[in-house]
Amino acid sequence: MKNITELFHIKYPIVQGGMIWCSGWELASAVSNAGGLGLIGAGSMHPETLKEHIRKCKTATSKPFGVNVPLLYPQTDEIMEIIVREGVKIVFTSAGNPKKYTIFLKEKGITVVHVVANKKFALKAQEAGVDAIVAEGFEAGGHNGFEETTTLVLLQALRNVVQIPIIAAGGIGSGAAIFAAMALGAAGVQIGSLFAASQESSAHEAFKHKIVDAGEGETYLSLKQLVPVRLLHNPFFEKVHQAEQSGASKEELAELLGKGRAKKGMFEGDVDGGELEIGQVAGLIDEIKPVRQIIAGLIAGFNETARRMDGFLL
Repeated sequence: MKNITELFHIKYPIVQGGMIWCSGWELASAVSNAGGLGLIGAGSMHPETLKEHIRKCKTATSKPFGVNVPLLYPQTDEIMEIIVREGVKIVFTSAGNPKKYTIFLKEKGITVVHVVANKKFALKAQEAGVDAIVAEGFEAGGHNGFEETTTLVLLQALRNVVQIPIIAAGGIGSGAAIFAAMALGAAGVQIGSLFAASQESSAHEAFKHKIVDAGEGETYLSLKQLVPVRLLHNPFFEKVHQAEQSGASKEELAELLGKGRAKKGMFEGDVDGGELEIGQVAGLIDEIKPVRQIIAGLIAGFNETARRMDGFLL
């Protein structure tokens, strides 16, 4: 199975998640400059905004970077045309069927990766012709799979049935976790929460501090009647939780959620009334660090684990 360092032409097998409201050009270029693969998150950008971020990213780094595109985005056709015109070479797709756009992108010489949460969609993505998949367990922040399959279990389910590289996501918060994922057959990892709380993240400082202050068990998988999403505990989450406990309908939950709730919390800094999407790793984050320091720590932790496990037999 091809290593993702070869697939993406990067130094380390670390991909930054293309998170809404966190993954602008500054974060993507910082990750790429530090040896990983940075992704611009198109899910929270209008087409013209995305174009601006792509151009700024090109100026800030000479290294490979990509764009993450949720396929349910209402202007996906326009987004894809911009990606092609601006010469982006790597696209990660999520939240939809990759078949249509995979063919279009690959005809343009673009490497395509799709995010999945179960074996069924992993096989569909492989059949669609993607170059790799992201296997995202339910520890991850943001939108998630209905099955609530953990990353550990998902990797074991996929390793013998998928012939393309698997990138592990969800719960990756240390170099040791990267080692564990790769021991289970992953060709690399995708990391979101650590980078959401980085200095270069475009998230609001209040949200970053909320992540740092989070303790163990303070994220919850919510809104399963709509689309499952892992949220950090705050007053808005309490309203959602109470509504779900009282048997609120899908329509009532949608009305409670409203529009722009994630932007309100993550980008504008309303940490009480906004939707705060973050993974379980939040409980491990105790400092807002620059990207270069985060990646250096991950590599040091991976290498230390490799040395500790060298020759270890049961």
